[in-house]
Amino acid sequence: MSPTPPPDHIDSDAAQLASLGYQSEFKRDMSPWANFSLGFTYLSPVVAIYTMFAFGLATGGPPMIWSLVITGVGQLLVALVFSEVVAQFPVAGGVYPWARRLWGRRYAWLTGWVYMMALFVTIASVVSGAGPYIASLLGFEASVNTTIICSLAILALATIINYMGTRVLAMAAIIGFTAELLGALAVGGWLLVTERHHNLGVVFDSFGAGNGGNYLWAFAAAALVGIYNYYGFEACGDVAEEVPDPGRLIPKAMRRTIYVGGAAATFVALALVLSVADIPAVISGKDADPVSGVLNEAFGPVGSKIILGVVLLSFLSCSMSLQAAASRLAYSYGRDDMIVGSRWLRKFSQAKRVPPYALLAAGVIPALVVLASKFSQDALTKIVSFASVGIYLGFQMVVFAALRARLKGWEPSGKYRLGKWGLPVNIMALVYGVVAIIIMSWPRTPDAPWYDNYIVLISGVVVVGAGLLYMALRRPYGRSDAPYDDAIPKARPVTALTDEPELSNT
Repeated sequence: MSPTPPPDHIDSDAAQLASLGYQSEFKRDMSPWANFSLGFTYLSPVVAIYTMFAFGLATGGPPMIWSLVITGVGQLLVALVFSEVVAQFPVAGGVYPWARRLWGRRYAWLTGWVYMMALFVTIASVVSGAGPYIASLLGFEASVNTTIICSLAILALATIINYMGTRVLAMAAIIGFTAELLGALAVGGWLLVTERHHNLGVVFDSFGAGNGGNYLWAFAAAALVGIYNYYGFEACGDVAEEVPDPGRLIPKAMRRTIYVGGAAATFVALALVLSVADIPAVISGKDADPVSGVLNEAFGPVGSKIILGVVLLSFLSCSMSLQAAASRLAYSYGRDDMIVGSRWLRKFSQAKRVPPYALLAAGVIPALVVLASKFSQDALTKIVSFASVGIYLGFQMVVFAALRARLKGWEPSGKYRLGKWGLPVNIMALVYGVVAIIIMSWPRTPDAPWYDNYIVLISGVVVVGAGLLYMALRRPYGRSDAPYDDAIPKARPVTALTDEPELSNT
């Protein structure tokens, strides 16, 4: 851990937060290194690749790896927009308080609602993805019931770590980051040296993926691998009240999360692609678990167990970081009295310096999603699909709010500014996000029941619709006098001007 920040930083951070209308109860115990580690373990290249590799390879063949490059560039644009916003408004909770300052209370409420639901589902998707690896490590069958039990165990452990406070969370994030990065480099390097069956040209060969149709559609479907990988950087801003000098340090952490996480994910995916001996078997469905097969072949029974242990540590770190982000968002919601149960969500443990009931919500709600997966086939793919589109929708609501604010005169005034590049970067980030949402929502299985074919679109409509209905019935956005819509300059009252000198009353 880095040393305690000097008092002048603490005082200036508190003064900036006070100018934004808040007095924080958090301790600024999270070092820059820990803040970056939190974003990295949330993004978690190992979790993303190991969870979605089989799907991506079976759907799009080896060229699916290029989706990691394309989405990485797109999400970097989003991260640059977020960097400007968090530098000016370093408030806990991320997208909700950002949207509140950029646009207004109603828009911010809906942004926070969509993002919070997506975060809960994302937590469920990550712990569900860990289930089969736990089964493989312990040597039992990964049935639906055992996967659910293992998922709930990972979720409970992540909740306990979060409850122990910011300092423990920061330490766990650093440990998780170190283990995951070293593990990714070691595994990828060993596979390339000892288990490579193809040359680099394979990443341009689809091996017939897409059933002979237009390959663009197959690639777009497989792009879920890249889309699922590149979020997590925003977690650096979700804990803005726990980081010293957040306006300077958080934008750096966000960008580094994209750079390092994207490079690690691409390296791992490339090593796995080159190490799968029978790619057509994966595409045809004969080999449904190519990752475990490659690891067993390359490392043997004992070595593969060690690798699986590192993978599970990555899943735990990712779950923990996701929970931290979700709980800070729920706390921020509660602090502004924006939702039912706010008096509990805003409660704060002075001993642990965490919001305990917000953390509990970030454990219980994902657990219910995990339990519901028992009643659905292909539950993991469906959960991941909605989690991704929900996160992207929350992101793009902030990107759109930032673009609207710029056009109305907002000039970012934080410690990080894009200057003349702000508007073009903002526009490109919005275009990328809209295209990504369309790709995720587009139905691709015409032979499936309609509700399966449109599951992503339906789930998105249900979440947004439920939020709009709640807003209409309860009007939660108007209960707090916390500042809002203050990024956009307000027009000054017009006063009469005269060239005549002011007359004295005497």
